[in-house]
Amino acid sequence: MPKKPKKSILKKSSKKKKENKENKEKDFYEIIKNHELMPEAKVLSEEEVEKLLNELEIKKENLPKIYSKDPLVKIVGAKVGDVIMIKRKSEIAGENIYYRLVIE
Repeated sequence: MPKKPKKSILKKSSKKKKENKENKEKDFYEIIKNHELMPEAKVLSEEEVEKLLNELEIKKENLPKIYSKDPLVKIVGAKVGDVIMIKRKSEIAGENIYYRLVIE
């Protein structure tokens, strides 16, 4: 009958798997970030958000939402409560700008 592996070996093994998964995820986001179809995006500063909200005459909560688990949010390093500006290229309009509030 084979011996059971020691608990410390199992902990190390699961830690390595977690690290490998995180590294693969980082590599994946780096590939996506540099893809030609990926829209340009950035997190707006508090001043930029205030200016935007005043221009649109709305409250921050009224902006369209984007989930914190969205790959774009992870790529730009946004946190819950941040506002992201997304620029998408369009054959017709040239460039469209969208704003999203990051939510849980």
